[in-house]
Amino acid sequence: MEVTGKLVENLAHLSRLEFSDKDREEIKSDLEKMISFIDKLNELDTSHVKPLLYMGENANIFREDEVQASFSLEEVLLNAPQKTGKYFKVPKLVINPLPQNKI
Repeated sequence: MEVTGKLVENLAHLSRLEFSDKDREEIKSDLEKMISFIDKLNELDTSHVKPLLYMGENANIFREDEVQASFSLEEVLLNAPQKTGKYFKVPKLVINPLPQNKI
């Protein structure tokens, strides 16, 4: 694949970026290096290599779902700034709908 100035301009437009002429030349050079690296990788025979699904040997290791000790209701409500019986008391939140356009 050939990297042209038009390609760099198109990529800049798609990414909503602006570059000086000097920066465009650097980006063009960097893109050419990346593409040549990928072309080099494509020369390798990878037909005998299994696809990599996980970075490590272990996959989907889950702990057993066991009941464990937790906090009592009284302990949980100890640090609550406001409470009502066995519930946290929080300020009421009212969201106004968007105003309707009047014709």
